Amino acid sequence: MKTNGTGAFTGRIARAICLLALLLPVLVFASERVPKPVINIDRQGKCVEDSATMRREHPDMLKHQRDLTMHEGIRTRKHSLKECVECHASAKTGSVLGAKGFCQSCHDYASVRIDCFNCHASKPKLASGVKP
Repeated sequence: MKTNGTGAFTGRIARAICLLALLLPVLVFASERVPKPVINIDRQGKCVEDSATMRREHPDMLKHQRDLTMHEGIRTRKHSLKECVECHASAKTGSVLGAKGFCQSCHDYASVRIDCFNCHASKPKLASGVKP
C-alpha cells in the first residue's frame, strides 16, 4: 500500500479513534437495551448455592442429582428438582413454568428447551398431597 508519508497514516488512525469514540456510547448502552429474563422469586431466602453458581452450573447439578438417584438410589434434597420447584414456584400460578415462571423465563431467554417437566411436576405438592 502506497502512502503519502506519515500524514495519511495518522489521518486514518485519527478517523478510527473518532469512529470508536462515537460508537462507544452505543456499545455501552446496548447491553441495557437487551431484555433480560424476568426472575421473580416469591419465596425469599438463601438458595443452596450462590446465584452466579446456580446460573452457570444448575444443569450439571441436576444431572448429577439425577444420576445419584436413578443409578445409585441415593436421594438427597440439596440439588433435587423437587426442592427447586418448592422454592421457586410462583405464588400466583403455583408453577415454575409459564410466561413469567422462574424456570421458563430464563430458558426462553437462553433459547434452551426445558424437558424436565415432561416427567416431573412443575408445581409443588402441598402437605395434603394436592397440587395448588
